[in-house]
Amino acid sequence: MAETDVAGVLAELAALEDPKARAVNERHGDDHGVNLGRLRALAKRLKTQHELARDLWETGDSAARLLAMLVCRPKAFERDELDRMIREARTPKVHDWLVNYVVKKSPHAEELRTAWSADPDPVVASAGWALTSDRVAKRPEGLGLPGLLDVIEAEMKDAPDRLQWAMNECLARIGIEHAEHRARAIDIGERLEVLKDYPTSPGCTSPFAPVWIDEMVRRQRG
Repeated sequence: MAETDVAGVLAELAALEDPKARAVNERHGDDHGVNLGRLRALAKRLKTQHELARDLWETGDSAARLLAMLVCRPKAFERDELDRMIREARTPKVHDWLVNYVVKKSPHAEELRTAWSADPDPVVASAGWALTSDRVAKRPEGLGLPGLLDVIEAEMKDAPDRLQWAMNECLARIGIEHAEHRARAIDIGERLEVLKDYPTSPGCTSPFAPVWIDEMVRRQRG
């Protein structure tokens, strides 16, 4: 798309800036002030425009990058392009949307999952673990769940925050989806005590893996 199109979209995003939304987002490590409902409405109006999405990403602006992921064609990104993007996505929301809205739909997802999980950058590694959690739930064949539990047991306790959170989600997902590994997953969670004291709002499920696993299994059983 032409540069004027990008400039016009950036102007629209600037007009949607809400200081209260920015204050809330900044408490979670994000650096944008656009209400996500309004962002989605803008994306719906723009529809799919992959080249515009690429240009919006290159601005480096978080709101523009979030919008880019709503108007792109996930399968159109090259593997190396996605690898570069995950290394540029340093705020939680941009990182999360890139993994969930784009990479999971990419034909390169499995190759990137394997590469990222072993990456020395913990934020990149957390993306690999997020993709692994998705496979645990949807396509566990060939993953080697006992081996995953070995890695989680050895490394999760001392992992940096973002990576620790992703590994903990994988631990919980194994316990929820695979009854034969449930007891071990709960035992690992209880011994490591990762996120045991995480503040949880009323009505929400604790991210502490043993509680998370028990609650989700209970819901599945009705």
